Amino acid sequence: MATIKDIAEKAGVSIATVSRVLNYDASLSVSDDTKKRIFEIAEALSYKKRSSKKSSSARIGILLWYTEKEELNDLYYMSIRLGIEQRCEQQGIQVVNFYNSIESMKQEDLQGIIAVGKFSTTQVDELSKMAEHLVFVDSNPNEDVYDAVVIDFEKATRTVLKHFIQSGHTNIGYLGGREEYKDHSAEIEEIREKTFKTYLNEANLLDESNLYIGQFTVDDGYRLMKQAIEEKGEALPTAFFAANDLIAIGALRALNEEKVDVPNRVSLIGVNDISVSKYVFPPLSTVKVHTEVMGETAVDTILERIAGRQIAKKIFITTNLMIRGSSK
Repeated sequence: MATIKDIAEKAGVSIATVSRVLNYDASLSVSDDTKKRIFEIAEALSYKKRSSKKSSSARIGILLWYTEKEELNDLYYMSIRLGIEQRCEQQGIQVVNFYNSIESMKQEDLQGIIAVGKFSTTQVDELSKMAEHLVFVDSNPNEDVYDAVVIDFEKATRTVLKHFIQSGHTNIGYLGGREEYKDHSAEIEEIREKTFKTYLNEANLLDESNLYIGQFTVDDGYRLMKQAIEEKGEALPTAFFAANDLIAIGALRALNEEKVDVPNRVSLIGVNDISVSKYVFPPLSTVKVHTEVMGETAVDTILERIAGRQIAKKIFITTNLMIRGSSK
């Protein structure tokens, strides 16, 4: 694992600055460009390098449903983008990035589009008119028509809850978020929250008052955990499943501030295994989502389409539970 010193040297900043950025220190005043450089270096150093480089005449666009500012607050999508870019470089593919801007793609001559994030029916229809080949990453708008690279978040959620129950936890909380499409056409179903409720209900362990919902951010993770500590007191759940690592990192900060022992009093597990999760205290237990592989697979999939494949593919990338210091 790359050290904070390694990241600092490559980023040209102090070790203290890197540590505070990776821990989402709200009191730190650095530019978004510096944060972006540190986060991208941290992600890149966690990747396994591939050596082969090929030549291709393909030109593809990467559409990210987040803005560059939003991407800084959700390294999951940054990591997928870096995986795509790395594979394109290996294959000699020209790539153009578009941040939450379908309109700006209309003037481009693209053989294919890799759409990263979640897109409404209207947005998907727009994209289908811009390029012959589409691959969606982290969503699956129409599996009979379009290729998709996705994660089985239902299975990942069940894996975490099974681990908690086998570890003796019966009072289990949830920290999550909800999203809507960027065109505000509808709210997106949150499969982790739905699975949490279903699984614990089947086990006769569901307490709906243990669910805390906000946004998928560090700040909301902090706020939601503070709320849970205040409301629950001694009845605070002994384990929390956080729907992503950013929420979990914020929750860890709140638990540390309130001097709640992690993991002896509260066990905490997140989702994604972004590079930052290794550097918080205690190191975050999480479901590892292989974002690099998601990006690489998207590129390989669109190249297959360009080469002539007609049948749509839906590709699930596996996940792994990583137990570190924040849970037993």
